[in-house]
Amino acid sequence: MFDVIVVGGGPTGLMLASELRLHDVRVVVLERLAEPTKESRGQGLHARSVEMMDQRGLLERFTAVSERFSVGGLYGGVMKPWPERLDTAHPYGLATPQPVTERLLNERALELGTEIRRGTEVVGVAQDEDGVTVTLADGTELRSRYLAACDGGRSTVRKLLGVAFPGEPATVETLLGDMEATADEETIAAAVAEVQKTQLRFGLKALGDGTYRVIVPADGVAEDRTVAPTLDDFKTRLRAFAGTDFGVHSPRWLSRFGDATRQAEHYRVGRVFLAGDAAHVHPPTGGQGLNLGIQDAFNLGWKLAAAVAGWAPEGLLDTYESERHPVGARVVENTRAQMTLLGTDPGATALRKLLSELMEFEEVNRYVTGLITAVDVRYDLGEGHELLGRRLRDLTLKRGRLYELTHGGRGLLLDQTGRLSAEGWADRVDHVVDVSEELDAPAVLLRPDGHVVWVGEDQENLAGVLREWFGTPTA
Repeated sequence: MFDVIVVGGGPTGLMLASELRLHDVRVVVLERLAEPTKESRGQGLHARSVEMMDQRGLLERFTAVSERFSVGGLYGGVMKPWPERLDTAHPYGLATPQPVTERLLNERALELGTEIRRGTEVVGVAQDEDGVTVTLADGTELRSRYLAACDGGRSTVRKLLGVAFPGEPATVETLLGDMEATADEETIAAAVAEVQKTQLRFGLKALGDGTYRVIVPADGVAEDRTVAPTLDDFKTRLRAFAGTDFGVHSPRWLSRFGDATRQAEHYRVGRVFLAGDAAHVHPPTGGQGLNLGIQDAFNLGWKLAAAVAGWAPEGLLDTYESERHPVGARVVENTRAQMTLLGTDPGATALRKLLSELMEFEEVNRYVTGLITAVDVRYDLGEGHELLGRRLRDLTLKRGRLYELTHGGRGLLLDQTGRLSAEGWADRVDHVVDVSEELDAPAVLLRPDGHVVWVGEDQENLAGVLREWFGTPTA
């Protein structure tokens, strides 16, 4: 019997498995595909995801194979440099193709002892008071205490559970794929620049070795979106917009996406949790999808591990839905807004012009950039200090950096007074006495995901918060 079964071996599932293994949780990842996908859907990590990799000691692996960018995302076709005072020690994103992200997270999961079974399809899920039973396509049954569905927008687990997935159907569709082209780069660049004067859902981005990421509006919405478009479909649509198909050939993968937006009514059903695209689907505008899934996993992992270990306070598992559902809803809303901005009608053009002007103001730029990068996420933990509910940026301490202390995925009491104690919780919370000129607070208590749950210097008050988030102290 496993502690947790993770269904889906993409970035969300692999991140969750690694978070669980940090706490010795017995976890198995079940992935339907026999081989890792070559589809480069997610194109990189935003600042909050970059922070998470640093928090777990993985950042150097990503920076070694990625290029940094510091443009506040193409928010509805409006691109601006990031504001100077963005609240992060990592004011940049990483351009990392999804197959590379999956490879690095897969390596990490295996290093930590995760069992990964590829070519394994889930066809049945049943749960009772003690656990979850999963039925595989070959008739095999597996048993676990909990299950996490990270199996994408067409999630089998979500459907088996009957979780409602309300939202808006697609009204427009875009073709997306990687392929080679015979036209030279200058010709392609000039044609793209001309088309993008009126159609922003069009582009050919050089990936190297004569390969291009091609994006072009489709002719209507396909009745069956599970059927991939053909190379001829791309050629036809490229000629319709640019007057040439650029000699595209030898496709590596071809796909389509629409502007549908949907969100699961619940992220938790008993012992089963939904994360990543299984919980929410939306257009890829702003590059938020992969990041949102990784961030779901970062929130859920330590909470599931606490439940498995037996110290989770009452209601801790419920905070996954109460915290992440509003974040997902916000992404769904901002991608809807962006699709409107990407329109070709005069109203959309006027809106883009207005937003571009507004983003010249520092506060507006910071708001929009924080929205896309998720560095502004604040969980509702009630009234209190301005840091309460927010993740704490990496700080320079007298003896190193804050994020260097978070690689183990434990809670952290950063104590600048030297008078506090977390003695009864030493098995799950690290107590670090150190100072930082960047922290205007006597002490802070961080959850394993880096969010602040307490600020102050009163020991009795601290003890109450430790019980609330980290359970009963040990004798």
